[in-house]
Amino acid sequence: MIRHLLKSKIHRATVTEANVEYEGSVTIDSDLLDAADMLPYERVDIWNCTNGNRLTTYVIEGERGAGQICINGAAAHLMKPGDFVIIASWADLSDTEARDFEARRIFVDGENQIRPPR
Repeated sequence: MIRHLLKSKIHRATVTEANVEYEGSVTIDSDLLDAADMLPYERVDIWNCTNGNRLTTYVIEGERGAGQICINGAAAHLMKPGDFVIIASWADLSDTEARDFEARRIFVDGENQIRPPR
């Protein structure tokens, strides 16, 4: 049996930009990608805590340490700067792997810098 589990999430990040003119995707600070074990072009879900919108897109690597969370393309109509979002990635694991797996949960401050969980 294969189980579809949360692999990692960036919790309550602040959208810093929304660029309708850019091709689809989400640009994420490289520090956050490393911490969350997310790769460029990896599929992610984004849940907007501010307005309830949800979408699926892929990752583009952003500038390291800049705190960038930029929603690109048509998705920029659903999210705007200042919105709080959760960005989630997924993994397909065997039943045996899934039982010992622990998702990475990355918490950030208002500048999208990594902070310890509360």
